Amino acid sequence: MIFNKEQELLRKAVRDFVSREMATLPEEIDKTGEMPRELLDKMAQTKYTSVTIPQEYGGAGADYVSYAIIMEELSRRCASTGTYATAAASLVSLPILNYGTEEQKQKYLKGIASGEMIGAFGLTEPGAGSDASAQQTTAELDGDYYILNGRKTFITNAPICDFAIVIAVTDRSKGLKGTTAFIVESNWEGFSHGAHEDKMGIRGTQTSDLIFENVKVPKENLLGKEGIGFKIAMKTLDAGRIGVAAQALGVAQGALDEAIKYTKERVQFGKTLSKFQNTQFTLADMETKVNAARWLVYDAAQKKDAGMNMTKESAMAKYYAAEIANEVAYKALQLHGGYGFIKDYPIERIYRDARIMSIYEGTSEVQKMVIASSILK
Repeated sequence: MIFNKEQELLRKAVRDFVSREMATLPEEIDKTGEMPRELLDKMAQTKYTSVTIPQEYGGAGADYVSYAIIMEELSRRCASTGTYATAAASLVSLPILNYGTEEQKQKYLKGIASGEMIGAFGLTEPGAGSDASAQQTTAELDGDYYILNGRKTFITNAPICDFAIVIAVTDRSKGLKGTTAFIVESNWEGFSHGAHEDKMGIRGTQTSDLIFENVKVPKENLLGKEGIGFKIAMKTLDAGRIGVAAQALGVAQGALDEAIKYTKERVQFGKTLSKFQNTQFTLADMETKVNAARWLVYDAAQKKDAGMNMTKESAMAKYYAAEIANEVAYKALQLHGGYGFIKDYPIERIYRDARIMSIYEGTSEVQKMVIASSILK
């Protein structure tokens, strides 16, 4: 990909931020299970968590290529930080930006941009994963309020969120057209969260269930209108896949970086591993696939910026980049031999972080369904 001067300057700025603020962070938060508030504030100040939010609401007002650059470079060093960034800039911001009232934008988008508010996106349920249409959370209108009951699962930022975008059933007889989106504040009575999940990877992000027990949601916190909750969620994920694809790309590049570094240093049979043809061929294969993933990611981002329909492109980018992140992390660890199995080496954490890429925000199988439906319609 050929980037313009502004984009290259942005990439350098993010790399400088990573070098300055995240030198030892990944290993620390992998152990503690939470990100330092100081880092979250600095990410808000640099607009990395509000890159897609317009300037009038305090965000960067940048394009999707810039968003992808930020996600790639953050995730190249720390996938957990990338997850936090994309949750704010995409999953939480986009529904409000696309469907919110001016009052909602002023309150919640400005809150995210300033770093004063942390949001979450509640779609997945214990019985509704890839089948997002199997929602059981309900919202019943009662005067000036909707009474919200149900449970969302695997929700990023759930234990620390100030509000959540929640998809609930308002009219079960209408199927998908009977779902509605709400902005639900965490300090309202009946809103709670489950235990922090002890995850395999991206351990620096806090993940848990969201629990709603007769939560009274004011009518003014309805997002959009009744009956378009599923539409709001799908449109959000459609664009959000670009961010997660860029995250997977960053993870893949980070794994490749570690493999190159290690094989140039590790000596066996009297020479460095990088001198062996098998190693060279493996690295060549990894480099080629990472760059192919990079092209798909930025092609989708450019089409989004151009106002083109990029449903297929974002799905292809997310699918391929996620699979390559897993493949490259596997090969990078293999090149490390036994040392790759030790936590002293970054590749051990990267290998664990890579696994989620082909699962969350739409599994690889779901992405293939999206791609296939696009070319067969």
